[in-house]
Amino acid sequence: MTLLDQKRTPAGPARPPEPPSRTASWLRDLGLGMRFAAAGGREGWTRTLLTAVGVGLGVALLLVAASVPHMLDERSARSHARSETKISDSPGAQPKKSDTTVLRIEAGTEYRDRSITGYLMRADGGHPVVPPGIDSLPAPGEMAVSPALRDLLGSPDNELLRERLPYKVTGTIAEAGLRSPGELWFYAGSDTLTSSAGGHRIAGYGKPGPTDPMSPMLLVLVIMVCVVLLAPVAIFIATAVRFGGDRRDRRLAALRLIGTDIRMTRRIAAGEALFGSVLGLLIGLALFLTGRQFVGHIEVWDASAFPSDLAPDARLCVLIALAVPLTAVLVTLAAMRSVVIEPLGVVRNSGSRGRRLWWRLLLPVAGLAVFGITGKFEPYGQVNPYPIASGAVLVLVGLALLLPWLVDACVRRLRGGPVPWQLATRRLQLSSGAASRAVSGVTVAVAGAVALQMLFAAMNDDFNKVTGQDPSRAQLYAASEIVRGDAALRSIEEFRATKGVTQVIGTVEAFATKPGTYTDDDIQPTTSFTVGDCATLRELARITSCRDGDTFVSHPKDKEQAGWVDQTARKGKVVEFGTYGRGKPLHWTLPADSRTVAGRTDPYGEERSGILVTPGAIDVRTLPGAETISQIRIDEDVPDVAEFVRNTAARLDPGMRLVTLNSVERDRQYESVQTGLQVGATATLLLIAASMLVSQLEQLRERKRLLSVLVAFGTRRVTLGWSVLWQTAIPVVIGLAVAVAGGLALGATLCWMVGKEVSGWFLFLPMVGAGAALILLVTLLSLPPLWRMMRPDALRSE
Repeated sequence: MTLLDQKRTPAGPARPPEPPSRTASWLRDLGLGMRFAAAGGREGWTRTLLTAVGVGLGVALLLVAASVPHMLDERSARSHARSETKISDSPGAQPKKSDTTVLRIEAGTEYRDRSITGYLMRADGGHPVVPPGIDSLPAPGEMAVSPALRDLLGSPDNELLRERLPYKVTGTIAEAGLRSPGELWFYAGSDTLTSSAGGHRIAGYGKPGPTDPMSPMLLVLVIMVCVVLLAPVAIFIATAVRFGGDRRDRRLAALRLIGTDIRMTRRIAAGEALFGSVLGLLIGLALFLTGRQFVGHIEVWDASAFPSDLAPDARLCVLIALAVPLTAVLVTLAAMRSVVIEPLGVVRNSGSRGRRLWWRLLLPVAGLAVFGITGKFEPYGQVNPYPIASGAVLVLVGLALLLPWLVDACVRRLRGGPVPWQLATRRLQLSSGAASRAVSGVTVAVAGAVALQMLFAAMNDDFNKVTGQDPSRAQLYAASEIVRGDAALRSIEEFRATKGVTQVIGTVEAFATKPGTYTDDDIQPTTSFTVGDCATLRELARITSCRDGDTFVSHPKDKEQAGWVDQTARKGKVVEFGTYGRGKPLHWTLPADSRTVAGRTDPYGEERSGILVTPGAIDVRTLPGAETISQIRIDEDVPDVAEFVRNTAARLDPGMRLVTLNSVERDRQYESVQTGLQVGATATLLLIAASMLVSQLEQLRERKRLLSVLVAFGTRRVTLGWSVLWQTAIPVVIGLAVAVAGGLALGATLCWMVGKEVSGWFLFLPMVGAGAALILLVTLLSLPPLWRMMRPDALRSE
């Protein structure tokens, strides 16, 4: 037997290949879905781009929100870096000069409702300290300005401002010396400034400023602002990943025809959504990086930021990068639970059984329950932000989930009407999910805005203080410690001669004391001493007759305070005016025939009392420690009348304090929170408008063939345009009704938590108007694409 005759052993049965693991199967199906999204032809790319653009808009706004902590820290750091380390705050003290110290005086002003901060500076030696943002102190007659102020001064329409700041611009303040790009700031050099002329000596910069703790009520406001602004963004991202769902489901039905099972189709759909969300992350990052380069040129509600300030926190970036794709996958899987994809078609179960209501009510009820368990806040106690944020999120998300059920329940009962109405209602009856998702962002935004407006209105009295000032008697208040003697009276006359000024309540004021020797434990009787003409004194006290040379003793309403005035203002006796250690004090005798009159509150809100005299009774040039005060009434019909007055004040004394009288003074922290809300609400409304427009275009693209068929059968284009409007308006009206009801409930609950009564139940009207205007705008913008989609060539198929 040879080798060729060797008996061969029969081979055993072939072993079947091992099935892939669950992880490998998941990855394979997800990869297949991503391939369909990336290489699905023109239709697939259009749907993927719509999803990516929608997600990208939301991601860009989330990155901006993630940059807010860094932006605030940078602004605060720059503000502290230019804080001054002062040696002396009073010109009467004898400050120590050195080679590095600097004299400075505030010379800020206002110009057409914009605040301008500035300082006049004079070096004491050859190596003066320099504020951040500039290399050296400006020479006398020169100034360094911020870029925004440089542009303002360069405008040909601002001649009045150039007249007020007659310094030569020789430098620009860099970013290190400014809080924001739009800040109006300057440093000017002077060779005449002295400590006796109001100058304060500083030794350096970089003193940490005190941080005022935020009140619990303001903290609640801040938390609610964050929730209200970010909740619509999250809902919009969840809506964007469902763009083009009908075409995707039909494609998945074709996959079922070649052998894929239900689980595989769901994972493939999740892969498509994952690809669109990842592409959206890249688009959002590109939008953020591109927009950041131009943020310095954008100013919203007087707020702006440097591009370098917009640096999102790394941890928040990682959270966004993980949360957005995960949300896309979860939303897609949840949406497919209501769809039966078979090899021969797609069946949606929304027609066979209605949406369930009970679980949709659980979320808002649970949110209100969280607020109830948390209870009221103590006025000065600690605030736990997590229950507030979670309760608000539950309520707002619950409203968004309640909207589809309400839209279904309402449109199901609509019958008859004009042709556009019937087309719109029938379309909503067949499929209202896309329309409900499109307006869910508006619903959440309006509900949150209504709640915030109610909370703001309830807290208004706590953060808006009544000043007692009377703007009907005078609109501007000017005070100067430098303008004295003859210049004091001339300054009053110059204000009266200013264009647009109708009246000036001008006074020269000092403090009079009772002469004598007093120990440290004694209180020396003191009262105010006011010099003014008869017309002025009648504004400060109830005087019937007056002529130059008269003197008066003005009593306040409080009898105890009136007795204190009489201890100093003794008729026929001497009063003393101190010189703060510089020379002998001045003595003056109050005439015995001085009349006693009742004091009156001046326009600044101060009740005037003490000694009132006319210029003929005393020589104001000899009055030590006097201050010149002018309360100015203007004709507001004269253009730029306030600027003429400010120019006069700057000419008389660059450091003169000039303020606008207001009957109400607003807390700065409260005002900054309100400004932040306005800026964020503007950005959110723009995002919602963009999201609704993208969603509307996606729905029109889905129905392009149907629209062309209707036009081919003779339907007027105007009819289809009105049907699109009604199809958008019906869910919006229902959504606004849900938003108003939910917002009022949330707002009332928040007011109860902070211990305030609801002061405005109709604050929702502007929000409803804004929502309706948004819908009209989106509809108008969608009409041009609608006309193009109704062309006959849309019936062509390949």
